Amino acid sequence: MNDPFKQAADNRKVLKADESAAGRLDAFLTAALSGEFSRNRIKSLIEQGAVSINGSTIIEPKRKVHPGDVFEIALPEPEDPEPKGEEIALDVLYEDDDLIVLVKPAGLVVHPGAGNWTGTLVNALIHHCGDSLSGIGGVRRPGIVHRLDKETSGVMVVAKNDVAHRHLSDQFADHGRTGPLERAYQAVVWGRPRQLKGTINAPLGRALDRTKRAVKREESDDAREAITHYEVVERYLEKPDGTCLASTVVCHLETGRTHQIRVHMAHIGHPLIGDPEYGAAFRTKANLLPEPAKAVVNRFHRQALHAFMLQFEHPTTGETMHFEAPMPADMEVLVAALRAEE
Repeated sequence: MNDPFKQAADNRKVLKADESAAGRLDAFLTAALSGEFSRNRIKSLIEQGAVSINGSTIIEPKRKVHPGDVFEIALPEPEDPEPKGEEIALDVLYEDDDLIVLVKPAGLVVHPGAGNWTGTLVNALIHHCGDSLSGIGGVRRPGIVHRLDKETSGVMVVAKNDVAHRHLSDQFADHGRTGPLERAYQAVVWGRPRQLKGTINAPLGRALDRTKRAVKREESDDAREAITHYEVVERYLEKPDGTCLASTVVCHLETGRTHQIRVHMAHIGHPLIGDPEYGAAFRTKANLLPEPAKAVVNRFHRQALHAFMLQFEHPTTGETMHFEAPMPADMEVLVAALRAEE
Protein backbone atom coordinates (compact mmCIF):
# COMPACT_ATOMS: atom_id res chain seq x y z
CA MET A 1 0.00 0.00 0.00
CA ASN A 2 1.30 3.43 -0.91
CA ASP A 3 0.26 6.01 1.69
CA PRO A 4 -3.02 4.09 2.05
CA PHE A 5 -4.99 6.38 4.34
CA LYS A 6 -6.09 9.89 3.61
CA GLN A 7 -8.04 11.96 6.09
CA ALA A 8 -11.34 12.71 4.42
CA ALA A 9 -12.67 14.34 7.59
CA ASP A 10 -11.77 14.55 11.25
CA ASN A 11 -13.84 11.44 12.00
CA ARG A 12 -13.37 9.48 8.76
CA LYS A 13 -10.53 7.52 7.17
CA VAL A 14 -10.41 6.28 3.56
CA LEU A 15 -8.17 3.53 2.19
CA LYS A 16 -7.67 1.82 -1.16
CA ALA A 17 -6.07 -1.63 -0.97
CA ASP A 18 -3.18 -2.32 -3.31
CA GLU A 19 -2.43 -5.50 -5.28
CA SER A 20 -0.92 -7.28 -2.25
CA ALA A 21 -4.01 -6.91 -0.07
CA ALA A 22 -5.35 -10.13 1.45
CA GLY A 23 -6.62 -11.70 4.66
CA ARG A 24 -9.38 -10.88 7.14
CA LEU A 25 -10.84 -7.38 7.21
CA ASP A 26 -10.15 -6.74 10.92
CA ALA A 27 -6.53 -7.92 10.67
CA PHE A 28 -5.94 -5.98 7.45
CA LEU A 29 -7.27 -2.70 8.83
CA THR A 30 -5.35 -3.08 12.08
CA ALA A 31 -2.10 -3.47 10.16
CA ALA A 32 -2.98 -0.67 7.73
CA LEU A 33 -3.60 1.71 10.61
CA SER A 34 -0.10 0.96 11.93
CA GLY A 35 -1.24 0.27 15.48
CA GLU A 36 -3.40 3.37 15.84
CA PHE A 37 -6.23 1.11 17.01
CA SER A 38 -6.17 -2.36 18.54
CA ARG A 39 -7.60 -5.29 16.60
CA ASN A 40 -10.41 -5.60 19.16
CA ARG A 41 -11.28 -1.94 18.63
CA ILE A 42 -11.31 -2.38 14.83
CA LYS A 43 -13.47 -5.51 15.18
CA SER A 44 -15.90 -3.59 17.35
CA LEU A 45 -16.14 -0.74 14.83
CA ILE A 46 -16.85 -3.22 12.02
CA GLU A 47 -19.59 -4.92 14.03
CA GLN A 48 -21.10 -1.51 14.78
CA GLY A 49 -21.39 -0.77 11.05
CA ALA A 50 -18.66 1.88 11.01
CA VAL A 51 -16.75 0.31 8.07
CA SER A 52 -17.76 0.17 4.43
CA ILE A 53 -16.16 -1.55 1.46
CA ASN A 54 -16.77 -0.12 -2.01
CA GLY A 55 -19.68 1.87 -0.59
CA SER A 56 -21.42 -1.04 1.19
CA THR A 57 -21.45 -1.34 4.97
CA ILE A 58 -19.75 -4.49 6.24
CA ILE A 59 -20.39 -5.94 9.71
CA GLU A 60 -18.35 -9.15 9.42
CA PRO A 61 -14.78 -8.76 10.76
CA LYS A 62 -13.69 -11.96 9.01
CA ARG A 63 -14.74 -10.73 5.55
CA LYS A 64 -11.91 -11.30 3.04
CA VAL A 65 -10.02 -8.33 1.62
CA HIS A 66 -9.25 -8.07 -2.10
CA PRO A 67 -6.91 -5.84 -4.15
CA GLY A 68 -8.60 -2.62 -5.22
CA ASP A 69 -11.15 -2.59 -2.37
CA VAL A 70 -11.92 0.90 -1.10
CA PHE A 71 -12.56 1.13 2.63
CA GLU A 72 -14.11 3.92 4.63
CA ILE A 73 -14.01 3.95 8.42
CA ALA A 74 -16.27 6.29 10.38
CA LEU A 75 -14.70 6.98 13.76
CA PRO A 76 -17.29 7.86 16.42
CA GLU A 77 -16.60 10.67 18.84
CA PRO A 78 -15.12 9.34 22.09
CA GLU A 79 -17.85 8.60 24.60
CA ASP A 80 -17.89 10.33 27.93
CA PRO A 81 -16.49 8.12 30.69
CA GLU A 82 -18.73 6.56 33.29
CA PRO A 83 -16.54 7.92 36.11
CA LYS A 84 -17.02 11.66 36.49
CA GLY A 85 -14.24 14.18 36.71
CA GLU A 86 -13.48 15.50 40.17
CA GLU A 87 -11.30 18.43 41.17
CA ILE A 88 -8.62 16.59 43.12
CA ALA A 89 -5.13 18.07 43.38
CA LEU A 90 -2.47 16.26 41.36
CA ASP A 91 1.32 16.43 41.69
CA VAL A 92 2.22 16.46 37.98
CA LEU A 93 5.85 15.90 36.99
CA TYR A 94 5.35 15.96 33.21
CA GLU A 95 2.52 16.14 30.68
CA ASP A 96 2.14 16.25 26.90
CA ASP A 97 -0.44 15.18 24.29
CA ASP A 98 0.32 11.48 24.82
CA LEU A 99 0.79 10.97 28.54
CA ILE A 100 0.95 12.40 32.01
CA VAL A 101 3.45 11.52 34.74
CA LEU A 102 2.49 12.24 38.34
CA VAL A 103 3.19 11.36 41.96
CA LYS A 104 0.32 9.46 43.55
CA PRO A 105 -0.03 10.13 47.27
CA ALA A 106 -0.69 7.36 49.76
CA GLY A 107 -4.41 6.95 50.41
CA LEU A 108 -5.54 7.63 46.83
CA VAL A 109 -7.18 4.72 44.98
CA VAL A 110 -6.13 4.49 41.33
CA HIS A 111 -9.34 3.25 39.68
CA PRO A 112 -13.03 3.36 40.68
CA GLY A 113 -14.32 0.10 42.07
CA ALA A 114 -16.34 -1.48 44.84
CA GLY A 115 -16.31 0.87 47.80
CA ASN A 116 -14.37 3.54 45.88
CA TRP A 117 -16.56 4.84 43.05
CA THR A 118 -15.45 8.44 43.56
CA GLY A 119 -12.37 10.26 44.78
CA THR A 120 -9.96 8.16 42.71
CA LEU A 121 -6.98 9.02 40.54
CA VAL A 122 -9.08 8.32 37.43
CA ASN A 123 -11.70 10.84 38.58
CA ALA A 124 -8.94 13.39 39.15
CA LEU A 125 -7.36 12.76 35.73
CA ILE A 126 -10.66 13.09 33.86
CA HIS A 127 -11.10 16.53 35.41
CA HIS A 128 -7.47 17.57 34.95
CA CYS A 129 -6.99 16.37 31.36
CA GLY A 130 -10.41 17.31 29.96
CA ASP A 131 -10.53 17.27 26.15
CA SER A 132 -6.86 16.29 25.90
CA LEU A 133 -8.04 12.70 26.50
CA SER A 134 -8.64 11.49 22.95
CA GLY A 135 -10.06 8.22 24.19
CA ILE A 136 -8.98 4.73 25.19
CA GLY A 137 -10.98 2.09 23.35
CA GLY A 138 -13.48 4.69 22.19
CA VAL A 139 -14.08 6.14 25.65
CA ARG A 140 -12.71 9.49 26.75
CA ARG A 141 -10.78 8.25 29.75
CA PRO A 142 -7.18 7.96 30.98
CA GLY A 143 -5.31 4.76 30.15
CA ILE A 144 -4.03 3.09 33.30
CA VAL A 145 -1.05 0.92 32.32
CA HIS A 146 0.19 0.11 35.83
CA ARG A 147 -1.10 0.61 39.34
CA LEU A 148 0.05 1.33 42.85
CA ASP A 149 -1.79 0.04 45.91
CA LYS A 150 -4.00 2.59 47.64
CA GLU A 151 -1.53 3.08 50.47
CA THR A 152 1.59 3.05 48.28
CA SER A 153 2.87 6.42 47.09
CA GLY A 154 5.00 7.18 44.07
CA VAL A 155 5.53 7.91 40.39
CA MET A 156 2.98 6.74 37.81
CA VAL A 157 2.56 7.26 34.07
CA VAL A 158 -0.89 7.35 32.47
CA ALA A 159 -1.74 7.30 28.75
CA LYS A 160 -4.00 9.91 27.15
CA ASN A 161 -4.75 8.12 23.87
CA ASP A 162 -4.95 4.64 22.35
CA VAL A 163 -1.52 4.66 20.73
CA ALA A 164 0.26 5.69 23.94
CA HIS A 165 -1.82 3.22 25.93
CA ARG A 166 -0.80 0.27 23.78
CA HIS A 167 2.85 1.31 23.59
CA LEU A 168 3.17 1.79 27.35
CA SER A 169 1.19 -1.38 28.09
CA ASP A 170 3.58 -3.36 25.92
CA GLN A 171 6.56 -1.95 27.81
CA PHE A 172 5.09 -2.90 31.20
CA ALA A 173 4.16 -6.37 29.90
CA ASP A 174 7.78 -6.79 28.74
CA HIS A 175 9.02 -5.75 32.22
CA GLY A 176 11.91 -3.81 30.70
CA ARG A 177 13.62 -6.92 29.36
CA THR A 178 14.03 -5.46 25.87
CA GLY A 179 13.61 -1.74 26.56
CA PRO A 180 14.41 1.03 29.03
CA LEU A 181 11.45 0.43 31.38
CA GLU A 182 12.60 0.41 35.00
CA ARG A 183 10.78 0.74 38.32
CA ALA A 184 12.37 1.22 41.73
CA TYR A 185 10.83 1.44 45.19
CA GLN A 186 11.99 2.47 48.66
CA ALA A 187 10.73 0.24 51.48
CA VAL A 188 11.31 0.46 55.23
CA VAL A 189 11.29 -3.10 56.57
CA TRP A 190 11.61 -4.89 59.87
CA GLY A 191 15.09 -6.27 60.47
CA ARG A 192 17.67 -6.71 57.73
CA PRO A 193 18.02 -9.38 55.08
CA ARG A 194 21.03 -11.59 55.75
CA GLN A 195 22.38 -10.73 52.32
CA LEU A 196 22.55 -6.98 51.85
CA LYS A 197 21.91 -7.37 48.13
CA GLY A 198 20.00 -10.15 46.43
CA THR A 199 17.15 -11.42 44.29
CA ILE A 200 13.86 -12.91 45.42
CA ASN A 201 12.50 -15.28 42.78
CA ALA A 202 9.23 -16.66 44.16
CA PRO A 203 6.02 -17.16 42.12
CA LEU A 204 2.90 -15.43 43.40
CA GLY A 205 -0.77 -16.33 43.29
CA ARG A 206 -3.99 -15.67 45.18
CA ALA A 207 -4.10 -16.36 48.91
CA LEU A 208 -7.05 -18.13 50.51
CA ASP A 209 -9.06 -14.92 51.07
CA ARG A 210 -8.50 -13.97 47.37
CA THR A 211 -7.75 -10.30 48.15
CA LYS A 212 -4.22 -11.06 49.28
CA ARG A 213 -1.33 -12.71 47.45
CA ALA A 214 0.95 -15.51 48.56
CA VAL A 215 4.07 -17.29 47.40
CA LYS A 216 3.07 -20.39 45.44
CA ARG A 217 4.74 -23.52 44.14
CA GLU A 218 5.67 -23.24 40.47
CA GLU A 219 3.27 -26.04 39.57
CA SER A 220 0.26 -24.26 41.13
CA ASP A 221 -2.43 -23.35 38.61
CA ASP A 222 -2.36 -19.63 39.46
CA ALA A 223 1.39 -19.28 40.07
CA ARG A 224 2.89 -16.39 38.13
CA GLU A 225 6.56 -15.56 37.86
CA ALA A 226 7.63 -12.84 40.30
CA ILE A 227 11.18 -11.50 40.62
CA THR A 228 12.34 -8.68 42.91
CA HIS A 229 15.91 -7.38 43.15
CA TYR A 230 16.68 -5.66 46.46
CA GLU A 231 19.54 -3.82 48.16
CA VAL A 232 19.78 -2.65 51.77
CA VAL A 233 20.78 1.02 51.68
CA GLU A 234 20.42 2.02 55.34
CA ARG A 235 20.27 0.15 58.67
CA TYR A 236 18.78 1.32 61.97
CA LEU A 237 19.63 0.34 65.57
CA GLU A 238 22.26 -2.10 64.38
CA LYS A 239 23.76 -4.50 66.91
CA PRO A 240 27.35 -5.79 67.11
CA ASP A 241 26.31 -9.09 65.49
CA GLY A 242 25.15 -7.20 62.37
CA THR A 243 21.43 -7.58 62.98
CA CYS A 244 19.24 -4.51 63.26
CA LEU A 245 15.66 -3.63 64.13
CA ALA A 246 14.84 -2.04 60.77
CA SER A 247 16.34 -1.02 57.44
CA THR A 248 15.57 0.84 54.25
CA VAL A 249 15.66 -1.34 51.15
CA VAL A 250 15.58 -0.30 47.49
CA CYS A 251 13.68 -2.78 45.31
CA HIS A 252 13.82 -3.03 41.54
CA LEU A 253 10.99 -4.97 39.92
CA GLU A 254 11.71 -7.43 37.15
CA THR A 255 8.02 -8.37 37.17
CA GLY A 256 5.05 -6.38 38.42
CA ARG A 257 2.65 -8.65 40.31
CA THR A 258 0.01 -7.42 42.74
CA HIS A 259 1.56 -6.75 46.17
CA GLN A 260 4.85 -8.19 44.87
CA ILE A 261 7.32 -6.29 47.07
CA ARG A 262 5.11 -6.60 50.15
CA VAL A 263 4.75 -10.38 49.77
CA HIS A 264 8.35 -10.99 48.78
CA MET A 265 9.83 -9.06 51.70
CA ALA A 266 7.49 -10.83 54.12
CA HIS A 267 8.43 -14.14 52.51
CA ILE A 268 12.11 -13.67 53.44
CA GLY A 269 11.15 -12.62 56.97
CA HIS A 270 11.34 -8.83 56.62
CA PRO A 271 7.85 -7.37 56.06
CA LEU A 272 7.31 -3.68 55.52
CA ILE A 273 6.76 -1.54 58.59
CA GLY A 274 3.08 -0.62 58.85
CA ASP A 275 1.86 -3.28 56.41
CA PRO A 276 -1.55 -4.32 57.81
CA GLU A 277 -1.84 -7.44 55.66
CA TYR A 278 1.61 -8.97 55.39
CA GLY A 279 3.34 -7.50 58.45
CA ALA A 280 0.69 -7.55 61.16
CA ALA A 281 2.51 -10.26 63.14
CA PHE A 282 5.55 -7.97 63.43
CA ARG A 283 3.78 -4.96 64.95
CA THR A 284 4.85 -5.95 68.46
CA LYS A 285 8.46 -5.41 67.39
CA ALA A 286 7.77 -1.71 67.93
CA ASN A 287 7.98 -2.47 71.64
CA LEU A 288 11.71 -3.06 71.16
CA LEU A 289 12.17 0.53 70.00
CA PRO A 290 12.96 3.37 72.39
CA GLU A 291 10.69 6.40 72.50
CA PRO A 292 9.91 8.46 70.44
CA ALA A 293 10.65 6.00 67.60
CA LYS A 294 8.21 3.52 69.14
CA ALA A 295 5.38 6.08 69.04
CA VAL A 296 6.18 7.05 65.43
CA VAL A 297 6.12 3.41 64.28
CA ASN A 298 2.87 2.69 66.14
CA ARG A 299 1.23 5.65 64.38
CA PHE A 300 2.41 4.53 60.94
CA HIS A 301 -0.65 2.71 59.58
CA ARG A 302 0.29 2.03 55.96
CA GLN A 303 2.95 -0.05 54.27
CA ALA A 304 6.18 1.96 54.19
CA LEU A 305 6.55 1.72 50.42
CA HIS A 306 7.25 4.46 47.87
CA ALA A 307 7.73 4.08 44.10
CA PHE A 308 10.48 6.67 43.85
CA MET A 309 11.72 6.02 40.28
CA LEU A 310 10.11 5.26 36.94
CA GLN A 311 11.78 5.09 33.54
CA PHE A 312 10.19 4.26 30.17
CA GLU A 313 10.33 4.96 26.45
CA HIS A 314 8.11 7.77 25.21
CA PRO A 315 5.50 6.18 22.91
CA THR A 316 5.83 8.85 20.22
CA THR A 317 9.35 10.28 20.37
CA GLY A 318 11.18 7.14 21.47
CA GLU A 319 13.02 9.20 24.06
CA THR A 320 13.93 7.54 27.37
CA MET A 321 11.98 9.37 30.08
CA HIS A 322 13.30 9.21 33.66
CA PHE A 323 11.44 10.50 36.72
CA GLU A 324 12.10 10.41 40.45
CA ALA A 325 10.06 11.57 43.44
CA PRO A 326 11.48 12.14 46.93
CA MET A 327 10.33 10.03 49.85
CA PRO A 328 6.98 11.38 51.12
CA ALA A 329 6.77 13.26 54.41
CA ASP A 330 5.31 10.43 56.49
CA MET A 331 8.11 8.04 55.49
CA GLU A 332 10.70 10.76 56.06
CA VAL A 333 9.37 11.16 59.62
CA LEU A 334 9.53 7.40 60.11
CA VAL A 335 13.13 7.18 58.87
CA ALA A 336 14.19 10.24 60.88
CA ALA A 337 12.79 8.68 64.07
CA LEU A 338 14.68 5.43 63.45
CA ARG A 339 17.91 7.32 62.69
CA ALA A 340 17.62 9.40 65.85
CA GLU A 341 17.84 6.31 68.05
CA GLU A 342 21.16 5.12 66.68
